[in-house]
Amino acid sequence: MTTGGQPPVQPVQAYPTGEPMRPHRGVLILVFGILGLVCCVIFGIIAWVMGNGDLREMDAGRMDPSGRGLTQAGKICGIVNVALTLVGIVIWILMLMAGAFSGAMAR
Repeated sequence: MTTGGQPPVQPVQAYPTGEPMRPHRGVLILVFGILGLVCCVIFGIIAWVMGNGDLREMDAGRMDPSGRGLTQAGKICGIVNVALTLVGIVIWILMLMAGAFSGAMAR
């Protein structure tokens, strides 16, 4: 049935393979990403890895895509966490080198 000259809406097939989709883990990934920023870098790494895997599964149609935004946010928190940690490590190493160099120059 058409109204106003518009073609009928075709239903979208939710499960292209016929298998049920796995539930998303967006909330868990977001919590891990936030814990990585607040608490410990390992949570950020876990959020980044899990986020990559889950987004790949969503793109393949094997995971519920309704949690894509939460998954992306958690992955981004994980990436930011790892980047800030690496910057902190580089600054720490530079400070150690500067301290060692200034100590050697004072002798």
